[in-house]
Amino acid sequence: MQHPTGAPMPPRHQGQGGATGPVPPPHAPGWAQPGPPHPAAPPPRPEAALPPVPSPAEPESGTGATTLAVLLIGPAGAGKTTVARHWAARRPVPTAHISLDDVREWVCSGFADPKAGWNEHSEAQYRLARRTCGFAARNFLANGISCILDDAVFPDRPVVGLGGWKRHVGPGLLPVVLLPALETVLERNAQRSGNRRLSDEEVASIHGRMAGWYGSGLPIIDNTKYDVETTARVLDEALARAIASPPSW
Repeated sequence: MQHPTGAPMPPRHQGQGGATGPVPPPHAPGWAQPGPPHPAAPPPRPEAALPPVPSPAEPESGTGATTLAVLLIGPAGAGKTTVARHWAARRPVPTAHISLDDVREWVCSGFADPKAGWNEHSEAQYRLARRTCGFAARNFLANGISCILDDAVFPDRPVVGLGGWKRHVGPGLLPVVLLPALETVLERNAQRSGNRRLSDEEVASIHGRMAGWYGSGLPIIDNTKYDVETTARVLDEALARAIASPPSW
């Protein structure tokens, strides 16, 4: 735009309300000097590859960390005390082993030795020992500690045998029968000493009565050809099945 005289006019700027005026110099008051340009945004980083989702863990075999009470039944020489102790010692959770024979032998003076024959004294001490074992088992279970008891329970005496254990320990008791061949129990009995060793005739009689457990619905393990480690593993597997489908007894 030119002045009427022909001289060029200074540039004008538009203010508020549409008014225009000369463009102020760069450092004039009210002049907002543009800052340096913003740096360009960095290109997006590629997402790191996510780790593969692990496949679901295989379920634990056997009883795992389940708190439970077990009654291991078997004739003299079946290995039930050794197997029970081995199984209890290798569980991933606290587990106690309660042996009826050990508790019976707490009686020192006046011990009613069953080798001398069963009478009112031996029967009374047996019942007392079983109640003591049941009391201990309930205390362990109440404190979250599993337990396994062992006893030579006869199938033809359900009230004082299996039924008695159920009353003393509780309805959740899981019985399992350990029943190797007669030759095996005779051989193992011959290696015992003291009150634990019985005559061959008595061992054979007890073993014969134990055969009544077949057909009872209880888990039965023939550990004739098993070592202690294998028997304990088979026992744990049998208990896992019993937990999933408790036997009726």
